[in-house]
Amino acid sequence: MIGKVLPEIKRCWPRESRGETIWIQQDNARTHVPADDPDWLLAVAQTGLDIRLMHQPPNSPDMNILDLGFFASLQSKADDLNSSSLNDLIANVLAEYQNYNPYLLNRVFLTLQGSLIEVMKQRGGNHYKIPHMNKDRLERLGILPDRLSCDCELYEEVMQALST
Repeated sequence: MIGKVLPEIKRCWPRESRGETIWIQQDNARTHVPADDPDWLLAVAQTGLDIRLMHQPPNSPDMNILDLGFFASLQSKADDLNSSSLNDLIANVLAEYQNYNPYLLNRVFLTLQGSLIEVMKQRGGNHYKIPHMNKDRLERLGILPDRLSCDCELYEEVMQALST
């Protein structure tokens, strides 16, 4: 995180957005950096950016982009190929990964964004349904969005709740 993620964020982060908070969400694996790790905090301070760590809610695979759709998408493509051995299966998965169409990831990120908005509506609860937006039809019509918008009122309510 310190050696690769922070320098890349600093390099790529738009100059006009320097004052905004950058949130990095980690799953709850013990190997991840604690939000109060002194080395992490020092490295973040040296970037001049407001970068904060947070952990995804427990038992929420919908908040993990890999579990939410990328692995399933990759698996379905690899399943279409013939595998007569474990080595064939590994080779097929690696080939599908290397040839994966990055535009397909937009669909997974849209689902993640929709799930995040639903979690906000539930004030952090897990009692929501993953939203469906008929992405195939929107894509055929050429109107599949790159990102979803969050209602300003919902955003303000959530930010107020987080500050208390």
